[in-house]
Amino acid sequence: MRDLVIRGAYSLALLLGLAAAALAHEVRPAYLELVQRDAETWDVLFKVPAAGEDLRFGLYLQLPPDVQRAGPPRSEFSGRAHVERSRIRRPGGLDGAEISVDGLSGTLTDVLVRIERANGTSQMLRLKPDSPSFVVEPVPGRLQVAATYAGLGIEHILLGIDHLLFVLALLILVDTFRRLVWTVTAFTVAHSITLAAATLGWVAVPPPPVEAVIALSIVFVAGEIVHSRQGRPGLAQRLPALVAFTFGLLHGFGFAGALSEIGLPQQQIPLALFTFNVGVEIGQLLFVAAVLLLARLVRGLRLPVPDWWPQAAAYAIGSVATFWVFERVAAFVP
Repeated sequence: MRDLVIRGAYSLALLLGLAAAALAHEVRPAYLELVQRDAETWDVLFKVPAAGEDLRFGLYLQLPPDVQRAGPPRSEFSGRAHVERSRIRRPGGLDGAEISVDGLSGTLTDVLVRIERANGTSQMLRLKPDSPSFVVEPVPGRLQVAATYAGLGIEHILLGIDHLLFVLALLILVDTFRRLVWTVTAFTVAHSITLAAATLGWVAVPPPPVEAVIALSIVFVAGEIVHSRQGRPGLAQRLPALVAFTFGLLHGFGFAGALSEIGLPQQQIPLALFTFNVGVEIGQLLFVAAVLLLARLVRGLRLPVPDWWPQAAAYAIGSVATFWVFERVAAFVP
């Protein structure tokens, strides 16, 4: 088991290590929010990823022709995004209206859409390059909410390379299938607890320090790999499930931060929270399966695993994570 995982994990670690610095959290979706003020009036917020203070992605909101704007839109660059706010009116309301985003089909970017009604109900969906438009529905169904949030959970874990590097580093340290099951289960239970607690407002933790400590957790496990290869097994080697659970609590706060940016439908919070977490788990299991599949492929091809690969993988993972630590600390330390 250990040799099998090592072959796949080391191969994947080097690939992720080379790509992680550029890709982690850089696939930034656009965000469209429609908030109902009365039967015919809505506030619109359209946030588009930007590079610098004067260059934005070429995404443009297209509303039905019978929509009227109550004054010119207000726009500004804020952080790494271009934000446009406006107020619109449409006779009879927006139910049944088709809204699209021009330019989306020529990008790799998604658009998260949140529609909040005056009665507290909301609709959450995602536009993709191959489906750049949607129709405003009178009442979102439970199935739609579940599918949307499960998809967002899968996307978040698969695009969150810092989370994947942490799981990968733990996989390298696991030596039996039984310990692998316990380790993955411990990580799942831990981040499910803090994801729910933070999302429901029971615990409040500022996101920037959490992101920095998540990166530090990856550095810790990468160091444990090096120590293990040097004949000095540490805590992560001896008790990987305990380490996975402890740091999983922190990673759960990271998931909660992403979910808070998306928002939850007020009438279906338990369903959205549950399916988002299910999506995270599906994405995590897909990643673990990919590691094991790659391991079998390498073994089937009888490719040798050089003795220096464990250290190379650990240093690749640790170097990228160390960069993240300094980058994220610098983001919130004046």
